[in-house]
Amino acid sequence: MHRARTVKPPSMPRLAAASLAGTAIEFYDFFVYGTAAALVLGPLFFPTFSPVAGTLAAFGTFGVGFVARPLGSVLFGHIGDRHGRRPVLVLSLLLTGAATVAVGCVPTYDSIGTAAPVLLLVLRFLQGLGLGGEWGGAVLLTAEHAPPDRRGLWSSFPQIGPAVGFVLANGVMLVLSATLSDAQFASWGWRVPFWAAGVLAAAGLWLRSSLTESPQFLELREHARVPLAEVVREHWRLVLLTAGALSIGYAVFYAVTTWSLAYATERLGVSRTVMLACIMAAVVVKGSLTPLVAILGDRYGRRPLCLAGCAATALWMFPMIALLSTGEPLLMFLGFLVALIAFVTMFGVIAAYLPELYEPRVRCTGAAVGYNLGGVLGGALTPIVATAVAEQSGRVPWGVAAYLTGIALLSLGCFALLPETRPVAVVATEPVAG
Repeated sequence: MHRARTVKPPSMPRLAAASLAGTAIEFYDFFVYGTAAALVLGPLFFPTFSPVAGTLAAFGTFGVGFVARPLGSVLFGHIGDRHGRRPVLVLSLLLTGAATVAVGCVPTYDSIGTAAPVLLLVLRFLQGLGLGGEWGGAVLLTAEHAPPDRRGLWSSFPQIGPAVGFVLANGVMLVLSATLSDAQFASWGWRVPFWAAGVLAAAGLWLRSSLTESPQFLELREHARVPLAEVVREHWRLVLLTAGALSIGYAVFYAVTTWSLAYATERLGVSRTVMLACIMAAVVVKGSLTPLVAILGDRYGRRPLCLAGCAATALWMFPMIALLSTGEPLLMFLGFLVALIAFVTMFGVIAAYLPELYEPRVRCTGAAVGYNLGGVLGGALTPIVATAVAEQSGRVPWGVAAYLTGIALLSLGCFALLPETRPVAVVATEPVAG
């Protein structure tokens, strides 16, 4: 049992920077796989499949990472709720970094046959396991150090990490794609971003070595013996609602960043370089707006922004697919940009919203499991479903738009059933039981 003790509070900018850097590195690892799956993994690891089937198989291994994320939430959530938030940050970064470097070393199907996709599947699972613990640890350590009236702002910095990680991953891919021939890129160029993950992981571990434990964790007089059991028993409804609510954020993000990349390059004949540039530009704007959305959440509440973002997403999916289908860079960029602004209107406040919904004793497990289950519903399935639906469509895949709109309406209903949690005074409101 941990006793309450006085610790010197860290500088919030330093803590936010360390959390942002760590999530950026871990999401770099996760995203670089998605980009590689869209561009090269199908022909290299599933060469006996047709081009569409190979892409579907590559997206299948991509989806395994999302399936592993809730399991990582359970594993690392247990550690976080029993032993502290800080150990989670170190262990999850080590696991994800090592798995990512290993992906860059896996021989292709031509070298070792079916063992190649099997190894890819195992390493992708380990990537997802590590990332499933990263989000909860980074967000909670920041949110539980932050003053209640600025919790949204400070906890938004780990949420900027995914945008930074995406830009890093795709920036490296963009440079390699623009400077190497197709043969060089397929032979060894795609491996370079995976190898670079080792250097980034070492830098992240150094940044996190001086972080102090969360004061709310240190003040707990009693810790849940089995956090998952308590979450399932007392907060199951809350977990399902948060998973359903967050599923549209994942669906939109991976429709834009992963599925559209494969669709435009394979079906519309748009170059890899153009697509990566369009997507990266939209993600940069989305990342830049995250702190502004968080400030609005501190002032006006978390739930109204989530409802507004969901509604905007539902209204924009058909226009986004129409703009994508033109193959024109500026129009595609516009479609992606509006979709990601709607996305960040929801996800810019989630890092404050989810922890506030759970009691401190089970917060690391509950918030992370809900967050990552949403990833299975929205992130794992979307590239696979969208690819299959688009294959049966004409030039404009309206079925993909209908699918995304349906998920948005589901998420809107789930957000409508969740309560507001924004503290209205210096003392935070009581956590809501599920």
